[in-house]
Amino acid sequence: MENFRKESDLLGELDVPVNAYYGVQTQRAINNFKISGQLLSSYPEFIKGLAFVKKAAAKTNYELGLLDENLYFKIAEVCDELVNGELHEQFPVDMIQGGAGTSINMNANEVIANRVLEKLGKNKGEYEFCSPNDHINLSQSTNDAYPTAIKMGLLQMNDALVEKLEKIVGAFRAKGEEFQDVIKMGRTQLQDAVPMTMGQEFEAFAATLEEDISKLNNNANLFVEVNMGATAIGTGINAPVGYATLCAKNLAQLTGFPVISAPNLVEATPDTGSYVIYSSAMKRLAVKLSKICNDLRLLSSGPRAGLSEINLPPMQPGSSIMPGKVNPVIPEVVNQVCFKVFGNDLTVTFAAEAGQLQLNVMEPVLSHAIMENIHFLGNALDTLREKCIVGITANRDVCLNMVKHSIGIVTALNPYIGYKQSTAIAKEALETGKSVYNLVLEKELLSQERLDEILDPKNMLKPHNK
Repeated sequence: MENFRKESDLLGELDVPVNAYYGVQTQRAINNFKISGQLLSSYPEFIKGLAFVKKAAAKTNYELGLLDENLYFKIAEVCDELVNGELHEQFPVDMIQGGAGTSINMNANEVIANRVLEKLGKNKGEYEFCSPNDHINLSQSTNDAYPTAIKMGLLQMNDALVEKLEKIVGAFRAKGEEFQDVIKMGRTQLQDAVPMTMGQEFEAFAATLEEDISKLNNNANLFVEVNMGATAIGTGINAPVGYATLCAKNLAQLTGFPVISAPNLVEATPDTGSYVIYSSAMKRLAVKLSKICNDLRLLSSGPRAGLSEINLPPMQPGSSIMPGKVNPVIPEVVNQVCFKVFGNDLTVTFAAEAGQLQLNVMEPVLSHAIMENIHFLGNALDTLREKCIVGITANRDVCLNMVKHSIGIVTALNPYIGYKQSTAIAKEALETGKSVYNLVLEKELLSQERLDEILDPKNMLKPHNK
């Protein structure tokens, strides 16, 4: 049995696997772009975005009288199959490629066309009955369909990322409540500062990440403005009058996102500003997340020669030579994900800057960097929450002992004995090893009753009057 069928394009004939729904241009991309190893099929939301775009385009073409009813309904059926997760293995194009996304657009066009042909009782490749270019790509160009599909994919991916972020915020907040009565020392510049509760510390972790929910959503909202109907460079060549507005309306109905047509399609076609600002929001989240992981590693350091204020769940042996050693592997791996996000954000910056005249041909690496970041961050958030945060315990006695023996509590004496006298007490305590408490009593600066009241750590956890 013949394992291949022949298809042809501008460059001539090429063998395509006989059972493949993709065609000659996809096959050329498979042959040409063996780059990242991450295929379009690795990002189902992107495939769904392509399906939404192609269905909206078909519906618009049908409503404007350019596509017959039977073909429109068949195209719509196939697009629904793609949205439902079918045929995703038929998208084998590398995410990083030359051609400004043409290979990905044609991959979608060919898969949809050949599946339609199958539904019509025709053979794959009989494009006179349903053509990837003349029917599936009707009134479109890669330069409007591809970036619009990216944006539809990113809107879906953002929703999933925000959901994961909300869950880890909840996990930190739960720990904040659990640890609300654990007294400990706060630190600035890795030096003892003033007392606080571990609950306050973990609630602060929750609050700093919670801020990024609105940042991600607000920046993702820029993706709802699309350039469908721009075709090649924004002039709308080969698209009928009214296509841009109607297609955006149909896309909004299909996706549930408030999609609108860009007011200036010539401007919108090469513009990648929305990608830049969304990537920056992910970088901001990654910076905060990495800082939190640094803190968790510091707070759990030891267990005998470090801070040892908290215990992280032990996940695996930490050394091939040191028996009993357990490392903070979950915060470590999340740190590394954050470093990857930083690097990908720089890639987005360079790719966005590289746009020239009426098109930015670097959108493949730009979109891949953003999608990879969303994927990595989502997995990291789940891993940190499930395998670390929920299992953290506090070493209450260690924390309290550090507070009692800290020089930092002298800060509470400033309003009562003055900064200069407080500094002298702190210096002498450091030099002699005596406690702040005993030195104040020796020098008869305060009565024991008043000193006990001032230096009670619970009285130093929030503002109060003298």
